[in-house]
Parts: sequence; C-alpha cells; structure tokens
Amino acid sequence: MKTVQAPHRSAAAPPATPGPRPAGRRSASPLARRLSHQVRAYGFLIGGLLCFALFSWYPAIRAVIIAFQKYTPGSAPEWVGTDNFTQVFHDPEFGAAWRNTLTFTLIALLIGFAVPFVMALVLNELRHAKSFFRVVVYLPVMIPPVVSALLWKWFYDPGAGLANEALGFLHLPTSNWTNGADTALLSLVIVATWANMGGTVLIYLAALQGIPGELYEAAELDGANIWQRVRHVTIPQTRFIILMLMLLQIIATMQVFTEPFVITGGGPENSTVTILYLIYKYAFLYNDFGGACALSVMLLIVLSLFSALYLRLTRTDD
Repeated sequence: MKTVQAPHRSAAAPPATPGPRPAGRRSASPLARRLSHQVRAYGFLIGGLLCFALFSWYPAIRAVIIAFQKYTPGSAPEWVGTDNFTQVFHDPEFGAAWRNTLTFTLIALLIGFAVPFVMALVLNELRHAKSFFRVVVYLPVMIPPVVSALLWKWFYDPGAGLANEALGFLHLPTSNWTNGADTALLSLVIVATWANMGGTVLIYLAALQGIPGELYEAAELDGANIWQRVRHVTIPQTRFIILMLMLLQIIATMQVFTEPFVITGGGPENSTVTILYLIYKYAFLYNDFGGACALSVMLLIVLSLFSALYLRLTRTDD
C-alpha cells in the first residue's frame, strides 16, 4: 500500500499579518497628550491660586475695608472713614508699640543677624561631626514656638530660673530678665534669635559651600589672614544672600508676637508691647476690629516701604 506524505513546509514562513488594533487601545496623538498635560497642570495651578486668594488675598482686602469701618461683633458695619486711624494714633500704647517694635528689630539685626553668620563660618570650617552640629543648630527651629517661649519663661524666672541659678553659681550678679522694664526687650530678642537662627545658619552654610575654593587659595597665597579672607572673599560672594536675609529678618522681627504674648504679656510697664501684640489687644480684648485693621494697614505700609527700599538696594544692573 502506497503512503501519501504531507508536503514539506518551508522553515522561513512569512510572518502573520497582525489584525486590526481594538478601538479602545488607539494611542493618542501628540497634540492630545500635550493638551491633556496642560489641562492637568493648569488645573493644579488654578486650585492653588483659588486657595491662595481665599485664605490670603481675601482676608487682606477685607482687613483694608474694615479699617475704614466701625466693626464690632453683633453689629452692622458702619463707614467711619479715617476715624479708626485717628483713634489708634492717639492711643498712649501706639507710640510705645512702635518704639518697642523698631527697637526689637534693631537689636535683632545686631545680634540675631551676626550670630548665624559667624556660626555658619565656624560650621563651614569643621572637619569632623558636621552633620551632628548642623542638627544641633537646627534643633530649636523644630520646637513649636509656644513650647520654646514657655521653656525660656521658666529659664528667665528670677526666683528658680536656670539663668539666675547659673549666674549665682559663677558668683555673678543676677538679673530681672523679663521682669525688668530695661532688660525685658533684650531678653525677648535672645529668645527669638535662639528659636529662629537654625534656618538662617543652614542658608548661610549652603552659600559658603558654593564659593569656589580657588578664591580662598589665591587669598592665602597673597598672605591674607582669616579676617581678610572673610572680608574680601566671603562677604562679597554672599552679598546677595546677606541682603535678602536681612530683608526677611526685618519683615519677620517687625511681626513679633509669640514671645511678648507668652512670656511677658506686653509688660512690664508696656516695655514689650509690639504692634502685632497691640493688634491682638484691639481685636480680641477691646473687640474693636476696625482699630485692629487700621493698625494692620499701618504695619503693611511700613513693611512695604522696607521691602521696596531693600529690593532697590539689592537690585543689580547687568
């Protein structure tokens, strides 16, 4: 019986033709993808702008309007023009608040601005345990401001406080600290400097590490000592950072509130009443929101002038 063999199939068979792609898996065009990305990006941007307008711009605009109104809880607003400004201007605490605020800002610039820069210079020269000391310097920033103020309030206690205990152990004269009208403001400056200098130190340290080492090597070859290297290399190379941090510190110190509120309550003898603390008193103790907003507008104008001045000084023409 004769066997019929199947025909031999070639090894190089032509590839199968792919079928049509399902309609649901069709790839989007580049224009559609770009449009989708832009819609998502603008969606996030609009959401952020709405939140910023709702929680920042609206309260600011509302405060400016209330500054020209007689506004107390439970009563309809009444337009009074500039009467609120006249009222707060003749308040006996008004002059003391501005004097204390400006004095606090000046002392903070002399102490709280120089100390972080010196500490950054020291940390930049360390060869060992750099990370440890950076954490130690930044640690006060991580403590809540109210907790920090309460800690220093106990530290300054003239009876059982650690400050006078340490001075007595060293046989040095003790101080009234925050209980004395002549030392209270300086004591609050020390608290604010300790609590906020950690971030400033790290910014200075980052700026110092960005200075090319060749500049210091050239200065050393020319025989420059440490002070001359700081004066002619470090300060010019970090000039922009120094001026911008000075601007930010002026704006921040003129809005000091936590330390007077928690530690001294504005005393003794109104020696630590600041503008922001006086705004708090008008709003929540006197229930005079019109006067509080008038003070806020005054503070806004002063801070805007400082900002414009320092931005003008820091602007460089290329």
